[in-house]
Amino acid sequence: MHAALRLGAAGLATTLTLTAAACTAGSEDEVLRYVALGDSFTAAPYVPQTNEADPCLRSTGNYPSVLARALDGGDHQVRLTDVSCSGARTSDLTGSQQVRGDAVPPQLDALDEDTDLVTLSIGGNDQALFSTMVYGCIELAQADPTGAPCTERAGTLGGGAALEDLVERIRGNLDGIYAEIADRAPDARVISVGYPDIFPPRGTPACQERLPLALGDFDLTHDLLAALDEAMRDAAADAGVDFLDVRALSEGHDICSADPWVNGQHTDKDAALEFHPFASYEQAVADALLEML
Repeated sequence: MHAALRLGAAGLATTLTLTAAACTAGSEDEVLRYVALGDSFTAAPYVPQTNEADPCLRSTGNYPSVLARALDGGDHQVRLTDVSCSGARTSDLTGSQQVRGDAVPPQLDALDEDTDLVTLSIGGNDQALFSTMVYGCIELAQADPTGAPCTERAGTLGGGAALEDLVERIRGNLDGIYAEIADRAPDARVISVGYPDIFPPRGTPACQERLPLALGDFDLTHDLLAALDEAMRDAAADAGVDFLDVRALSEGHDICSADPWVNGQHTDKDAALEFHPFASYEQAVADALLEML
């Protein structure tokens, strides 16, 4: 367990107090330095202002930006470095990520000994887990929309590995990432941000209009995301990192709910990329993080 990762609320409050004094003195050395790491659920494509020339499709309405603006009020000054990137895997935190023909530097390169706060949401793209749960299962559903074709083929979807084993591999990847963060930003408070409650446990024909999985496969995707959430929680606990339980926070806001925080199958460039969060999700996560701090 990395004790250095556990800068508590009192520690952050001290940092903010120092920041206020620094702003009064005009010093740049005591600004609160916040680094946001993660994949598209952090980058938040099309929520709503997104520069499409940016290969990572980071929006100005993602939760790091919302949180930084909230912390940057009054006497506090926050310097946000948002290196989250759509499609990122844990390996892209330590190695270069290829995105739409561009090479994106390793995300952990943004960290140093002066980093005060780190948020991290990563893992869903490892082992092609999200793309299998969504696009792979949707493709199978086209020929059998009322059956459970993805569940029946679950043992072959992960390259021959059981999907539960893929989650365990992701857990191992996260352990390595937390060790790297501890080495690069030893005094930072680190918060792991989980994924939202995306999939309802049971499907209906009406729900298939937004999420065209086979009716018998909804429970598979719901349970698999719950297993990933548990792996992320356990990895954070072992590393001494705070965990924001976004799954609990977003209960009742899945894709097919009356108030979804995640978009369905149709991209809306004024709201969200397909199967990605809306502004309501990003705001809720920012609010929860602010409360933790």
